[in-house]
Amino acid sequence: MPDAVARLAAGLKLWRGEALADAGLESWAVAEVQRLTEVRLDAVEDLWDARVQLGDHVAAVGELERQLVATPLRERLVGLLMLALYRCGRHSDALDRYERLRVRLAEDLGVDPGPKLQSLHMAILRRESSLEPKPNPVHAPIPAQLPRPVGHFAGRTDELAALADPAACIVVVSGPAGIGKTALAVQWAHQVKHRYPDGQLFLDLRGHDPDAALTPADALTHVLRGLGVPPDRIPAGVADQTGLYRSLVHDRRVLIILDNGGTADHVSPLVPPTVSSTLVVTSRSQLSALAIDHAVQSAELDVLAVDEAHGLINRVLGVQRVEREQAAAFELIELCGRMPLALRIAAAKLAARPRQPIAGLVAELSDDRLDALQVTGDSRSVRTVFASAYNALSEPAARLFRLLGLHPGTSFGTRLAAAVMGLSHGRARRSVDELSAAHLIMETERGQYRFHDLIRLYASECAKTDETTAQRDAAAHRIIDWYLAIADAANSTLDPTRTRITAAIADPPAELPFAAESDEVLAFLDGERGNIVPVVALAAESHELTACHMTYLLAGFLDRRGHWTDWVATCRWGVTAANRLGDPELGGLMRSALGVSCIFTRRFDEALDVLHEALAMTQASGNVRDEGYVHNNLAVANAGLRRFDEAAESFGRALELHTGTSPAAMASALNNLGYAHTENGDFAIGLKHLTQALTLAKDAEDVTLQAAILHSLGVANRAKGDHDQALAFLHESLALYREIGYKRHIPGGINDIGEALLLRGDHTQALAEFVTALEISTELGDQHCEAISLGNIARAHLRAGDLPAARHHLTRALDLRVRFPDAYEEAHLHRWMSRFAAASGDAAAAATHRDHAVQLYIKANAVAEADELAGVTVDSDS
Repeated sequence: MPDAVARLAAGLKLWRGEALADAGLESWAVAEVQRLTEVRLDAVEDLWDARVQLGDHVAAVGELERQLVATPLRERLVGLLMLALYRCGRHSDALDRYERLRVRLAEDLGVDPGPKLQSLHMAILRRESSLEPKPNPVHAPIPAQLPRPVGHFAGRTDELAALADPAACIVVVSGPAGIGKTALAVQWAHQVKHRYPDGQLFLDLRGHDPDAALTPADALTHVLRGLGVPPDRIPAGVADQTGLYRSLVHDRRVLIILDNGGTADHVSPLVPPTVSSTLVVTSRSQLSALAIDHAVQSAELDVLAVDEAHGLINRVLGVQRVEREQAAAFELIELCGRMPLALRIAAAKLAARPRQPIAGLVAELSDDRLDALQVTGDSRSVRTVFASAYNALSEPAARLFRLLGLHPGTSFGTRLAAAVMGLSHGRARRSVDELSAAHLIMETERGQYRFHDLIRLYASECAKTDETTAQRDAAAHRIIDWYLAIADAANSTLDPTRTRITAAIADPPAELPFAAESDEVLAFLDGERGNIVPVVALAAESHELTACHMTYLLAGFLDRRGHWTDWVATCRWGVTAANRLGDPELGGLMRSALGVSCIFTRRFDEALDVLHEALAMTQASGNVRDEGYVHNNLAVANAGLRRFDEAAESFGRALELHTGTSPAAMASALNNLGYAHTENGDFAIGLKHLTQALTLAKDAEDVTLQAAILHSLGVANRAKGDHDQALAFLHESLALYREIGYKRHIPGGINDIGEALLLRGDHTQALAEFVTALEISTELGDQHCEAISLGNIARAHLRAGDLPAARHHLTRALDLRVRFPDAYEEAHLHRWMSRFAAASGDAAAAATHRDHAVQLYIKANAVAEADELAGVTVDSDS
């Protein structure tokens, strides 16, 4: 076919003007001129028929139009023009050319077009596949434009497997700048290029930079040239270029990689017309609009897993070098945020300095990560790639990006975004969506958003350079005020009796992100948990009174959910803020809160120290109510250390101070006093105080306090041997705790129910309760309760005679106690281990464990238990 084109073109070039133009024409000469003209027209038609078949239909359109000016009724020329127009994507123009000929023939000759032209017309109407050009396998260009794969590629196993799906004809690989989108696409392309024998095309669309981005026409021109189309045969218009592109790749197996796609419109002209070819687009945007018209498979990249990041460092630096500094290597991985670009830069710097320890670069990164994550002579620093994404944002989205960089927490929602911008929720939502689409922020499972660590640093840097100090301060104030409003509303819903502090908010949000129902409040604050401590810390730096108020107002949530470590942290910031204010009453309140949080984390000695400071401050301020609370908390700390006489004295003093003031405070003091008497064996006095406490708590309508007192009544009745009554109180307490969402109290209540069942002789049901308590405490990460549950399971197995199971659970419990020490509870474990050894016939081990238990009981001030255990040979359990 190409040879025929060349010969026909050469023959037609020999034609000069009209035949016999300078001769006088007689009858024979006229006939000869007509014959020669027909031969010439046949040659023209043969030439363009061949060129159209070879795919040169764009050039054919112009030439055939010119030929038809002279011979408008030549049906073969019209047919060739119709086919060329169709293959250029000009479907309607092809049909219009037929209609013009049909009308002309009818008017001039009274006939219709011939059968061949009618068939072609019908085929175009139906868009039959037979009209598409057939590629010439001999002369079609075979592009091989894939870049070299990135060195030391690591990880992305799941993503590579997803791309390998043969049904994926259009794939969008999206993610933030520096996450490794191009590296993944190129790595995969090299693995599967054998599937695409007709070539692989690669084009950087530069869509992240509006000023440098290729236009659709530029992109199509590049791709057409890659497919072998000479520059002079590439159409000027995007529609014609698109038609030619689709014709060339139709039924061919081509892989097209478009790097750095900007928008769906940027990409859509290059979507292959059939499933035989595959298009892979990398983009910082999700290109959701592309899925409106096409079946798109999305691969959204996140940071590397720790083992993948470690593998990358190993490959660049060598296993031996990394093994010498494993701790520093893992710290380096986290400082790079497990972002591939950052890891490669860090590894490249270390590779260039073979004698520098990894710890040296870790120190550099700790000082200024963004400055350290660049290599001399390479423009692709982490800051540079982030800047390219930031500079492409609209101004509202760019400002939101900067101001959110001031947010100290781990995540944020759209309503906080509105607050920090001082805008309506709807307007802020649009900017959030833009940041999310650009992968500068990522949506979490809870519908919140978060920054990658390095992007957060860059956002904060942008805030410092592009916002004034006054603007930054105002934004930080809006963030703190928003959280203060949330804390105040949450406290009013969760703990309406806690009215010691009520926040005064200058500019409260127009709408809260939750309804005034405890379930919604808890669910919302669960999502904000990671932000609480950082926001209180931010407030303590310049808004000290607000920091104190937030510490108080958030205590109910942190206690109810059992986030006691966070509670300790917020209270420490509260104490710091109160110290700066120099307010002794507020200082006493913050120290009292810190003491309570230390009690819940079983730091009883620290609790006593800080509570004695609180007592001195509250006495100096003359606040009797607060003094009563401090005495109560001092007593609880002493009870935790099993100093029940001292505890009873402090509880009594608290009751004196609260009598006639607050029913809830009196109920709390009576509950604790009843507990102390019960632990000392004074069951009658203890139960009397507890019954009175329950009545006061019900009068005060304090459900949380009622649950605590019911639990104390259950434990007291169990201690005096009334197991049925104990179970009734314990089940009622547990039901209330579940109702109000006090998660951390649930496994302890279940353990106490199991113990009552065990003492009643119901071993099977007791074991089931203990297993449930273990599951919940493990889920909550409460290692103290987890160890207690394991010990209780072991007791149940001992009672049932299952010695291997008992040993297994006792060993696990003792291992946990090493990480979460508690002398009294550890003594129990050795006591039961002594019983296990005795039952196994190992008298020496039994004696060793018994002696260890005695020493631990003495250390825990449990003298009665120590004396009881020391006086027996084999423990009978208790």
